[in-house]
Amino acid sequence: MKYFLMFMKKTLRYVLKPLSFVPAIFVMYMIFHLSAQDGVTSSQLSFKVSRKIVTTADRILELDFTDEQIKRCSDRIHYYVRKLGHITEYFVLAVSVSFPLYVYRVRGFALMLVAGLFCVAFAGLDEFHQSFVAGRGPSKKDVAIDSIGIFAGIILVRIVGWTGRMTIFRPLSSRPRH
Repeated sequence: MKYFLMFMKKTLRYVLKPLSFVPAIFVMYMIFHLSAQDGVTSSQLSFKVSRKIVTTADRILELDFTDEQIKRCSDRIHYYVRKLGHITEYFVLAVSVSFPLYVYRVRGFALMLVAGLFCVAFAGLDEFHQSFVAGRGPSKKDVAIDSIGIFAGIILVRIVGWTGRMTIFRPLSSRPRH
């Protein structure tokens, strides 16, 4: 029975470990899908988000803004909301790429290098893809902004992974303790 359980555990790991990359593939699909929107559609979507932020702040802070004031404030923050969207989507991509690599024991500087290069390359390809979309164009600045989210996501995975290995997962570690 003991050998059967060990066999099942190894088989399950063998099957499930590669599936850990599925979230990264899904996030890449979502980024590609959002980048395929024409310039007007993309701008309208982020403007809706900007407007929602302003109306929520207006309601919570009881500012009693008029529709014109809400529109003016939404216009002011629209650029920053778009760029924060870039940071956020690439943060999520970096986390979804880094965790599986971490599971495969890619850690430390190697994790920063492999996950970082992969995600930055994807950001560059995404910007190249936008050069074929109406009303959009490639931007090195956007790749730099994406990189902020990428490296924040990788650092988060390193912190969570290291903390987990040193605390809750330490008893499960196959390495002998010194």
